[in-house]
Amino acid sequence: MSLLRFAARTMLASFFVVSGVKALRDPDPLVPATEPLAKAFLPLVEKSLPPEAAAYLPEDARGLVRLSGLAQVIGGLSLATGIARRAGALALAASMLPHLVASNPFAAGADDGPANKELWWRNLALTGGVLLASADTEGHPDLAWRAKSRAKAIGREAEHTKAALSREAAHTKASLTRRGKRAARKAKKVATKATKAVEGALK
Repeated sequence: MSLLRFAARTMLASFFVVSGVKALRDPDPLVPATEPLAKAFLPLVEKSLPPEAAAYLPEDARGLVRLSGLAQVIGGLSLATGIARRAGALALAASMLPHLVASNPFAAGADDGPANKELWWRNLALTGGVLLASADTEGHPDLAWRAKSRAKAIGREAEHTKAALSREAAHTKASLTRRGKRAARKAKKVATKATKAVEGALK
């Protein structure tokens, strides 16, 4: 890991840690705007999750804001320390959804003033930043690339093995054919000698 990557990730993560702590301490400013999202999102997730996992879901918008704040704190620390950083970055991107909804100036009845538009674009840029961080492999191949490369290598090995087996089968067939022909010629010679011997004896 380069020093530049570490510094950049730490600077990006610091915003989310501070924002997450603020949401945990005082979720009320985000609750009204998050209410429609909570009504649409929570029942859908509750239906798709097993009952034991659904029991941990928040029950209202306030709980969703707090959950988002917790995800930002954990994801920010993960991104800054490098421990499961890509998963942490994805969690940060997901945690920005309530903020994007809350600051959306294009929604009906929303505040479309310059300050709110600036806030929304900032939230959008931060979401894009953590999505980029989630795809950063630090110059190393990711699991998908390695799996694809391994599959190609296995495919090449299978083709080579198939070709080798085909050559061996062809060689064996040719060898058996030659042996068969030699045996047939010998049998023919023996039969010819036996026929001549019988004819000689009859004379």
